[in-house]
Amino acid sequence: MALDTVLRWGIVGTGYVAKRRVEAIAAQGRSQLVAIAGRQPDRILALDPDRTAAHYGHWQDLLTHPDLHGVVIATINSDHGAIATAALKAGKHVICEYPLTFDLEEAEFLLHLAQERDLLLHIEHIELLGGLHGAMQEYCPVIGNIHYARYITLSPQPLKLNSWSYNREQFGFPLVAALSRIHRLTDLFGPVATVSCQLRYWDQDTLPDYRACLCGTQLQFTSGLIAHVTYGKGDQFTEALRQFELQGDRGTLWFDQDQGRLTQGETVQPLTLETRRGLFKQDLDGVVAYLCEGKPLYVQAAASIYALRVAVAAQQAAATQTVVRV
Repeated sequence: MALDTVLRWGIVGTGYVAKRRVEAIAAQGRSQLVAIAGRQPDRILALDPDRTAAHYGHWQDLLTHPDLHGVVIATINSDHGAIATAALKAGKHVICEYPLTFDLEEAEFLLHLAQERDLLLHIEHIELLGGLHGAMQEYCPVIGNIHYARYITLSPQPLKLNSWSYNREQFGFPLVAALSRIHRLTDLFGPVATVSCQLRYWDQDTLPDYRACLCGTQLQFTSGLIAHVTYGKGDQFTEALRQFELQGDRGTLWFDQDQGRLTQGETVQPLTLETRRGLFKQDLDGVVAYLCEGKPLYVQAAASIYALRVAVAAQQAAATQTVVRV
């Protein structure tokens, strides 16, 4: 595409991430929002009160919008794969919030389809752009050979009725849906050899809805590093936790929310993380630079699909209560 091309985007979805995407497109000088698709007209109108974009009740109709360059998928997780498939077959570039799909074979098919048609398939992983990941990349070499990692995120939330994010079929297996927890580790430490996993749901009366979930997995990396990842959310938790710990033979890195520390013997160095604001804008800037200037993206779709492979192995391990090879 020419350097002065204004990329015309359509968004599928009307929730929090869709709102952030609308803001990012508005702030991006070479992008224009031309279409939004969602199930509820009032929520579409809330995103676009001046009706500067076309409003569609079905994502299939959005794909017929004239002169559309690309589609941003920011809707129910279980719909991602079908929308991405249709968009690529319609000749559109795709930006997709993770996970691309629940199915590993479908993910590989979509990667091949995008390559075959010379289209962009970009799976968003803004965790790589934030201050936590930047600090770990900077300080991991300082603590030497890393042999242990612990990553825990617990999110207390009030009971949510009729919410897709608390529905097993629509949200998906917790570590597939929250794929960034796995992807952050595979980006830092490479391939995983084996996975074990435990999973608990607190169900609502209307299955497959649930009120809370807790998922814990152990990853054995081919390097020998062992990582414990815990993810939980819902009304069974009372205190929010977002902690990351790395133990190496020359020191320890520890992060809690936006603060951290580097410990080496008796020396403790406080670390302050950069803000997480503006990451969706950075993500879109990278996509536009790739499409218009050929600059490399900060993340490759194949890397996200590998993290999905590990998460699917965790799902199998939880179902069978066995150790699964990746």
